[in-house]
Order: sequence, then structure tokens, then C-alpha cells
Amino acid sequence: MTFAELLTQEQVERAHEASLEILEEVGLKVRFEPARELFKRHGCSVEEERVKFPRAVVEKYRRMVPGSFTFPARDPKFEKTIPRDSPVIVTASSAPDIIDPVTGQERRAESKDIARIAHLINELPGYDIFSISTLAEDAPPDQFTISRLYPSIKFCLKPIRVTTTNMKDTLSVMEMAYMVAGGEDAYKEHPFLTHHYCPVVSPLTMDHLSTENVMFFVKEGLPVYPTIVPNAGLTSPMSMAGTLAQGNAEFLAALLLMQMTREGTPTIYATLGTVADMRSGAYTSGAIECGMLHMAFAQMARFYNVPCGGYIGLTNSKLNDAQSGYETGMSGVAGLLAGMDMFNIGGLIDALKTFDFAKAVIDDEMALMMKRVKRGISFNDEDLGVSLIKEIGPGGSFITAKHTISRMKTEAVMTKIADRDARTIWEKKGSTDIHTRAMKRVKDIMANNTAPLISAELDEKLRAAFPGMVAGALEPIP
Repeated sequence: MTFAELLTQEQVERAHEASLEILEEVGLKVRFEPARELFKRHGCSVEEERVKFPRAVVEKYRRMVPGSFTFPARDPKFEKTIPRDSPVIVTASSAPDIIDPVTGQERRAESKDIARIAHLINELPGYDIFSISTLAEDAPPDQFTISRLYPSIKFCLKPIRVTTTNMKDTLSVMEMAYMVAGGEDAYKEHPFLTHHYCPVVSPLTMDHLSTENVMFFVKEGLPVYPTIVPNAGLTSPMSMAGTLAQGNAEFLAALLLMQMTREGTPTIYATLGTVADMRSGAYTSGAIECGMLHMAFAQMARFYNVPCGGYIGLTNSKLNDAQSGYETGMSGVAGLLAGMDMFNIGGLIDALKTFDFAKAVIDDEMALMMKRVKRGISFNDEDLGVSLIKEIGPGGSFITAKHTISRMKTEAVMTKIADRDARTIWEKKGSTDIHTRAMKRVKDIMANNTAPLISAELDEKLRAAFPGMVAGALEPIP
């Protein structure tokens, strides 16, 4: 597939040079002392919390990154490697709120919601990775992340992406993962979690807790990657070129942190660049400029030969409506055509704050369409069909041809949610809108294949190891 280019090659190189200048002359404020010491040992200048990166050092270490990244899974058939398997579709994550699937009202998300979402994502074919979609308001104070991870593991075999808070939280997560795998060695031989953090806080600040976690997982040789989140007008220049240059510098700094910790560590050039609506300061993750910035960052990633992705196909809409659809669709396809490998695209509305079950199902269908675009058009002799066209001739019909029958389920996406019936048939079926049809599919999925994906014996051990843990039960949706 040939990728669309928003930037010229000259602009890509100018952005790279601007980033080198920023790193060398401005540098980053690095709050985590071991990270400062690491940078100093590898040739960077350190003065108090300010670290500056000589361009020769940047150029040396940025070339050490492998050209691929693997998301491992408990069931190996779900393992995904980018860019080979791109586009890889990941749920958007960590929303504090949810649209209740029964009342339709917004409320705080709980662990029971995560169980439902995990099962939904495990069953929907368009999704490849479950990045835990919501927080859990009912989590005990000392079990913030395991209250989210436990129901995810119980009901999803696909790769799980998770983030943690402090190191105590991280060690609890790893204890649970080791138990599920049958021990630490068994887990490290075949991990099933991918860890994600934002160690660089725009503008140009490397925080403490996320940086510590990134270094921990890199040292352990476990999958981890950062996301860079500049917001033009607020945390980066009010221009897409300036935001690109700063965000690229921030990514390179995170890349150097990982490579200096362990050379050859895989990573992803992951981003969520936005342009603020300066009328209100609104976070415009649904804006077309967010899609444009992802297109530009994708070109930078190809320049560095690093797989790329990010939070794209999002929406600022509060409802699962036309705005939600066009914001998700326009940015998602823009990123796909620009060569993004990973898409955090599923299920969230209201600028990442709220999960909607129907939106997740609609996004699954959109994901299947995106994968169809990436598959492209086959031009072998049989698909080109010249001999068939000669055989059928003018005025003939292709509907009964073996060529048609053999391709009728594979050439086009067989949509389940989008309506393609004549109006009279649509009316006979109840005149439903897409949200209603999506919620029906949600309820159908919740009524089938609902058995936990861990044994009762393991479940008992986990509950004994983490007293007071959330129930992690999968409740049906009436």
C-alpha cells in the first residue's frame, strides 16, 4: 500500500532538525533522578533537573530501535506484530465515566463494566487489543489497577494493554500476571500484558512515576511504549508545525530513555497531538487537526523506521450521533491512509471521558472497514476478470458466475450494523437507528460465551492473594 503524505520530504527533515535543536539547546526537565543519571552516563549534559541531548547522542540511539513491535497475548492466535499486522485496532482507554447500558444515563464506571467490556472486545472481530476502557470507581484504595486488570483477564484472551500508577501498583499487577501465567519465569517467556505510559508531559518535562515505570519494564524486557500528547496553544505552539517539532523532540527523548536503559528495546511512535479550541480551551480530540497531526507523526515514524500509532478516531460528541461518526471516520481513515499501524479508536465519546457500548460496536464495524481498505485491491489475472468479462459479454449478468460466488463473502465487508435495506424493509424491521441496532448486538454478545476465561482454581488463588478484590463478575444486560 502506498501511503498518503501530508508533509514533503523536506518538511520531514526540517521537523527532525528542529527537534534536534530543541533537544540540544532547550532540553527537558527530568524529574526522576535515576533517569538524569542514565542520560548523563550516556553523554547528555545535566544541570540540576535540566537535561540537554547532543545531536550526536540522539542520532546514535534513535537508530537502535527495532522496526517492529509485538503485542503478546495469552492465546498466541491473538498475538499481533506491527507493522506486519497493521492496522491493529486498540480500544481507547481509562475513561472515568460510562453510558449505563440499561438506563442510557452517564455514571461513574465500575469494575463490573470492565468485565462486560472485556467480554465484548473479546467477541468483536475488528478489535485486536483490549486497552482497559474505563477506570473502576469501586476499586479498593490499594487495588487501583488490579481491580481493572482482574475482570479483563477473566473475560478477554486478546492482548491487554495496561498502565499503572506507582511502583507498588506495578508490582501488584505483575504479581497477578505471574500467577495467571504459572510463575514469573513462565510469564516472562510468554507475557500477555503490554504496558503503556506518558513519561513526557508536554511541554518538555519527563515526570517521575511514569518514567520510573518505563525504565522498570524496559529493564525487565517486557513490552512497554510511551505516548506523546502535545496540545497546540496550551502545551505546545499554536501551530501544527511547532507542535510536530516539539512532540517529535519529546518522542525522541522517550526513545533515548528506553534505548539507554536497554539497547534494542522495541517501541511505538505513539501520539495524541491536538490543537486546542482557543475559544474555550476545549480538548479537541475529535477535531480534524488531530487527524492531521497523526498523519504528520506517522511520516516522522517512517523516517525513523519505527512503528506508529495513537489515539485517533476520537470524538468530542456527548452522544453516539452523526458528529461522533464523522469525527471518528474522518480522522481514522486519514491515519490509515497515512500509514499508521495502531489505532486507539474504540468506544469512547466526550473527548475520552465516557465509554459507550453502542459506540464500541459501531467502531468495530468501522475497524473492519479500515482493515479492508488496508488490504487493498488485488490485481492478479483472475481478479482483474478480463476473461470473465469476455465470457459474460454485453448485457449479461455476473450474479451466478462462480467468480462472484467465490468472492461474495470476502471482496466486501459484510456489515452487521450499517443498514443497507430498502426503506420498506427497514420499516418492517422496526425503523431502528444505528445506536439501537448496535445495542441489540451488545445484548446478544452479553448473552453468549460468557464463561470466565480462567479456571475456578486459578480464580480462587487470585482472590486469596488479593483479599477484598472486586467481584469481577460478568452481569447480563437486560
